[in-house]
Amino acid sequence: MTEWYPAFLNLKGRRCVVVGGGAVAERKLRALVACGAAVTVIAPRCTGEIKAIAASGACRLVNRGYQAVDLEGAFLAIAATDSAELNARVLANARESGALTNAVDDPEGGDFIVPATIRRDDVILAISTGGKSPAYARHLRQQLEGWLTPERISMLEVLAGVRRELQALGCNPDPETWRRAIACDDLGALADGDREEARAKLLEALDHASVTSSG
Repeated sequence: MTEWYPAFLNLKGRRCVVVGGGAVAERKLRALVACGAAVTVIAPRCTGEIKAIAASGACRLVNRGYQAVDLEGAFLAIAATDSAELNARVLANARESGALTNAVDDPEGGDFIVPATIRRDDVILAISTGGKSPAYARHLRQQLEGWLTPERISMLEVLAGVRRELQALGCNPDPETWRRAIACDDLGALADGDREEARAKLLEALDHASVTSSG
């Protein structure tokens, strides 16, 4: 059993290669483009959406079969074809070139797996079952989508603002103090669109949490 190390990668401007032109490759392409990656798609045939993304300039499309030279200089490579043999060849070539690899039909054969994700502004929740059940990961994602309300997203901006204020004053509450304050948050003010009240409540909670933790 592979023990995966969870991490978020900064792919902005990085050369990434997707081998394949079907629906799965399209999903992988969309996720990479959203992260600002410099994506090249290698496929003799591809979906209309992939063609449209390429036409917009968001990716480069090479309409031919895969060649090992396609991975030169790549930071990351995804094998997303319907051929297990071709996917395995992409993985082998990627290792030789030093690129991080993922094959849609062989999760443990590559260097990383792609989790089920929820992305709302700057908040990203990633869920993985270690490749055992992608369906269960998607189920958990659907459950958490209801929990991640607009108020909880707004709370991030309030927290970031308060953190900047405190840092400017030379105050840096420890992680436990932040945890206690956040656990006491009142999302009602945010539900009413009142960020200033939410800010005041957070500052009050931080002060109370600091006294509690020191006492």
